[in-house]
Order: sequence, then C-alpha cells, then structure tokens
Amino acid sequence: MTRTPAGRPDNPGAAERFNEEKSVYVVQGADKPDLDAGVAAIRNVAQTLPSRPGVYRMLDARGDVLYIGKARALKSRVTTYTQVSRLPKRLSRMVAQTRSLTIVTTNNEAEALLLEAQLIKRYRPPFNVLLRDDKSFPYILLREDHAFPRIQKHRGARRATGQYYGPFASAGSVNQTLNALQKLFLLRSCTDSYFANRSRPCLLYQIKRCSAPCVGRIDEAGYAELVDDARAYLDGKSTEVQAKLGVQMEQAAEAFDFEMAAVYRDRLKALTFIQGTQAINAAGLGDLDIFALADQDGQVCIQAFFIRGGQNWGHRTFFPAHTAEVPLEEVLASFLIQFYEAAPPPKLVLTDREPEGCKVLAEALAELAGRKVEIGVGQRGERRKLVEQAARNAREALDRRLAESTTQARLLRGLAELFDLDAPPGRIEIYDNSHIQGTNSVGAMVVAGQEGFLKGAYRKFNIKRAETAPGDDFAMMREVFHRRFARAQEEDPERIKTDGKWSWPDLVLIDGGKGQLSAAQDALAELGIEDLALVGVAKGPDRNAGRETFFLPGGREFTLPPNDPLLFYIQRLRDEAHRFAIGAHRTKRAKAMGSSPLDEVPGIGPARKKALLMHFGTGRAVRNASLADLQQAPGVSAAVAQAVYDFYHG
Repeated sequence: MTRTPAGRPDNPGAAERFNEEKSVYVVQGADKPDLDAGVAAIRNVAQTLPSRPGVYRMLDARGDVLYIGKARALKSRVTTYTQVSRLPKRLSRMVAQTRSLTIVTTNNEAEALLLEAQLIKRYRPPFNVLLRDDKSFPYILLREDHAFPRIQKHRGARRATGQYYGPFASAGSVNQTLNALQKLFLLRSCTDSYFANRSRPCLLYQIKRCSAPCVGRIDEAGYAELVDDARAYLDGKSTEVQAKLGVQMEQAAEAFDFEMAAVYRDRLKALTFIQGTQAINAAGLGDLDIFALADQDGQVCIQAFFIRGGQNWGHRTFFPAHTAEVPLEEVLASFLIQFYEAAPPPKLVLTDREPEGCKVLAEALAELAGRKVEIGVGQRGERRKLVEQAARNAREALDRRLAESTTQARLLRGLAELFDLDAPPGRIEIYDNSHIQGTNSVGAMVVAGQEGFLKGAYRKFNIKRAETAPGDDFAMMREVFHRRFARAQEEDPERIKTDGKWSWPDLVLIDGGKGQLSAAQDALAELGIEDLALVGVAKGPDRNAGRETFFLPGGREFTLPPNDPLLFYIQRLRDEAHRFAIGAHRTKRAKAMGSSPLDEVPGIGPARKKALLMHFGTGRAVRNASLADLQQAPGVSAAVAQAVYDFYHG
C-alpha cells in the first residue's frame, strides 16, 4: 500500500471548504476483471482506513473512475463492498471492475457530501446517479454600476455589480418576467454605450416599455423610485407595489392629470394580469424549490418548481442517469446535492419524500448557502398542494418520455434491419462539412442515441492540415475521420467505454455520396479500422429532400419510399449535422472577420495594436510601413517597431 498526502481536494474550487489535512490511500489490485480481484483490492485498503468521514473513489484497471461515494466512517462503509452477497447487481458489477481505491478524509459528513458532488460533476462516473442537465440557470440582473440601473438577463459567472434574482427554470421564464418588468416599471434594458449615444427616445419608449432616461424624459430621483418598485416586486412584495400604484393613480386623477393617471392604470392592469396568470399559487411562502419524483420501467423523472417571493419562476423536468436499482430516496439525495452545486439553495426545499441522509444534506446545503436551509416533505395545506402538483407533472412528463422512447427504440430497430447491424445502434455519429469557397472550413460531428441527440458529445474540427486543399470536400472528410478515430484508438483502443467523450459509434452516417464515403473508408483503412458501419446519405436530384440515396461500402446503394418513417428519422439526423456544421462555420467566419493581421505579431498586445491602427489606419498600412514610420507611432518603442518590421519583412 502507498500513502500520499493530499494537501487539498481534487477539485480546486473545494479547497477553501476543507482546511484540515487529508490523506489519500491508493491500493493497486490485480488486473484480472473479476469479482474476486475487486473484493481483494477493496479488502486490502479497508484494513488500513480510519473511522473518519470522507470520500472514496473506485477505479478500474485503467485508472478510470467507476464510482464516487461518501461515508461517515470510511472503514465500515468501504468494508460493506466486500460483502458481495448483500450488494445489488449494480454494485456487484462495479466491484468486479474495481482495481484500486482513492480515499480523501474530511472534517465531517457534510463536507464529504459536498466534495462527493463536486467530484461526481468532474468525473461523471458510470455507477453514480448523474444529473444530466448541468446547463447553468438564467437569472435577472439589476445592475447597480450606473446612475440609471439596467435590468437584463444573465447567465454564467457573477462578475457584474448588482442584484441577481433567480434561478429561473428557462430563458423563456426570464423573458416573460423581463417583459412584465418593462411594462410595469419602465426600466432600461440597453447597454451603457447605447444609452450614452442616444439623442432621441428609442422604440421601447414609444411602446411604453422604457422611461427614456437616456434623453432626460425622467430624472435620476424618479428613475430610482422605479428601481425600488422593481426591486420590491422581485422580492415578492407585489401587493405593496399594487397598493402604491393605486394611490398614485388616484392622486393623479384628483389633480386632473388624466394622462399620468392612465399610465398608472396601465401599469396596475399589467400587474394584476401577471398575478392572475401564475401557474401555481405560492403566495406567502417566500423562496422555495419543489421537487417530486416519478419512476416507471427503470426510468426516473424529477419535476422541479422554482418559487421566489411567492411568484412562480418556472419549472423544469430532469431525467437523471444511472438510476436503475437505486432507491428513490438515494436518487433524490444525489440529485439535490448535484443540483445545488450550480444554483444557490433557497430557504426551503419541499420534496414528495424524505431524501436519504436528510439531516446531513440540509447541513451541506446550509454550508453552500451560508444560512439555514430547511428540507421538508409537503404533507398538509398549501405545501401539500404544491408537492402534489409537482408529482402530477412528473408522472405526465415520464409518460411522455416513455412514449417517445418507445418510438425511438422502434426507429433504432428499423435502422439495424436496414443497414444489417447486429443490434439497434446505441450511438450514431453523423458527419458534415461546411465552408465558403474553401475558406473557414469546418468539419462537424453530431451524436444521437437511444434518448435523442447527445449535444454534449458534439464535436467540431477546424480543417488545418496542409495537405487538405481548400474546398476539397473529400480531403476534408478524410482529415476529419482520421483525427476523430485516431483519438478514439488512443483513448479507448479496446472499445470498452460506453459513456466516454470519444466512444466508438455503432453506426456512422456521412452527409454525401460515393466520394465522401470513399474518403472516410480511406482514412479508416490507414488506421487499420475495417469494422465500422458506414453509410453515405446523398440528396436526390436538385438536392431534393425525400429522394435520398444511401451508399454502403461495397457499392450497394438504395432508396426508401418518400413516406418511410426511417427516411424521416435519417433526414432529422442529417439536418442536425448540417445545422451544427453551418453554425460552427459562421462562428469561425465571424471571428476571422473581426481579426487583425497584427494579432499574429508576437509581443503586440491590445494597447500597442490599437496605437498602431490609430496611427496608420489599417493593418495593411502597418505591414507596408518602413521602420522609421513605425518608430514614429505614439506609444511604440524602437524595440516594438523593430519586431513589427522584422515580422513582415523577414
């Protein structure tokens, strides 16, 4: 056994949470992939473990992470994996593949739970329950770095100064709330540069969605009052805002200022409409999230509602992966800790059942939030109604998912029969290229599976090899296939991984005819790969969709009836590859249009590049300038001028 001091957790973001010294134990077991070898490796390390909280990682013979777990007492927890007869089949398979363990001790069980969630998010182990949808949530940002604060949609790191409200379930929920705020409070949404350069009000002022502070239609004090009202509305004090608008409307009417009274009336009407269109009634409950589970045929659906300030800020459906044979209470606990790694926990989390380790989970969420977090089961009153509504939505979403899965399974079986595959394909890769007369060439790979498109597995390839002639589609396809499958041979030569980034496909579709198919075969032959199922998909005469011709290795080609469901499915796959390839090409072209020849000069930063362009006007003028002219540019030293001159003139 070898013992190595850890110093800090594997996830750098967790370092400040764990202050006490930790230890990592690694025990190498036999390479033979069987249950006895796995038990032996676990038993060896279990004998030396402390009875302290911590996190353990099960590794296979290649060093890949199989499973990550946390424990209140590491010794007793890890020892349970040696009692094979008591393990479910899922964990028995995991033990059979285990060849080494990595252990990190922590101060307490709550810290172990947080570290476990961070490591799961980083390694995505195949035997853990995984939150598939890890896309960041959108927020509303009320910026406070300007005399006239701006309200906007925000996603990502919180670097701007201001108040963040969220999370919202989707961008649609944010847009709906932003539209309401514009109608109610007339706050600006334009950028600071746009604001500074206005000479007359924009269209938003004309349609009564902005108070036009950019041209002085409202003073700073009046705008600040609107901002305070918006802040109160987002904090859940909509009834106070409603009462204030009512008083202002009456005062304007009494003063015979009917035009202003009409403005207050319209704002009051908009607020009343928004309050009446809330999908669920959570008034008086403050900030809370609601989660409910539904399970059927080995699949689990989790429905989430987000309530902030008594207002419904949207809902989202999640389908966590690797939930077979896992108790629902454990699924819920694992989901919650992973979910709140990306979103701040509210004061109250309502669930339809008590998650596993509820007390420890609440402590971990409190540490994330910096305040107390309550996890409760809705059993009576409004809480029960909210949880029941979430549970009903979860069941309905799961029913729709299963119906779609049945259709998808039928289509995959049809593909297996159509292309003579041994089994329905679990991973389909579709390839396409995009360029304009050979410029900004990009190859694209999209991936589809049993549950639809796997967008996290999409890849783009910048065509960069010197031997690939610009505009040569066949050479581009040859380069893409050579790079993609050379990487696959390097990372997974035995084709073991099923969830890896470069997993091997069961079926490959190529947007093109005989030439593209032949180019792909040549690239694979160079790598010694001869057993991939390749199919070229070419559009019919005049590129008519619906009359596609399918080309297979060996010269076989055929078409499908225009109304065949399989043809429609293959068209969707091909169109998605086409969309992704064009998007990648446009992004690359836009970046190239905004670039400057000076970007390639070593040692020239943004400030000196700006100085040169301001002095000479264009990049071409800089390239043609003499050394003496370059030295005359302000802010450019003699050494920099010499470097620029040498770069262009050798």
